[in-house]
Amino acid sequence: MAEAIDVYWSFRSPYSYLVTPDLLRLEEEFDVDVNLRVVLPIAVRSKKALFDPSNMKPVMYILMDSFRRAEYLGLPFAFPQPDPVVQNRETFELAEEQPYIFRLSQLGVEAHRQGKGIDFAANVSRRIWGGTQNWDQGDHLSNAAAEAGLDLAMMEAAIQGGNHLEEIEDNHRALDAAGHWGVPTMVLRGEPFFGQDRVDTLRWRLNKIGLAKT
Repeated sequence: MAEAIDVYWSFRSPYSYLVTPDLLRLEEEFDVDVNLRVVLPIAVRSKKALFDPSNMKPVMYILMDSFRRAEYLGLPFAFPQPDPVVQNRETFELAEEQPYIFRLSQLGVEAHRQGKGIDFAANVSRRIWGGTQNWDQGDHLSNAAAEAGLDLAMMEAAIQGGNHLEEIEDNHRALDAAGHWGVPTMVLRGEPFFGQDRVDTLRWRLNKIGLAKT
């Protein structure tokens, strides 16, 4: 039986996008199942602005580092249009209505339930963060789902009246219990590995416990 790796992941996180190709490779290289555990962005979870507009250094660093990391990994990267989280870019105040992130997150849960969580996350996040303008319109999401072997219309029907939001809340609690709060966080046998740049450390651990495919 394959070893489980739980990955706490957000559609608004550039680092979550950047880690997905490595997560897919883990399933190819090791006897593991990578389980997508979608969480809402911290700002949405806490329902308050995450950054202080009087100190832009954290925001500027994340933007700079995201572009740099994407270039290092050879992945396309651009700031999403539209942003999955609707907020004022000057005050960072969140809008009351969030039409994108809740839909995306529930679709991610449904994809996981159908055994295609990481595949769906990789395809959708590549459109959100890879430079696709108006990724929410037309057939962008339906094509992303199809590439993962899923049917978007059936997924949309499944999340209507489903308990997908409850599963997301369970994921929030599980991430906290694992000892972290950020994304992406990979958890193997209770051991958390936080950040896109910790995949190599996770790969080292998988080798150490003998899970490499032969």
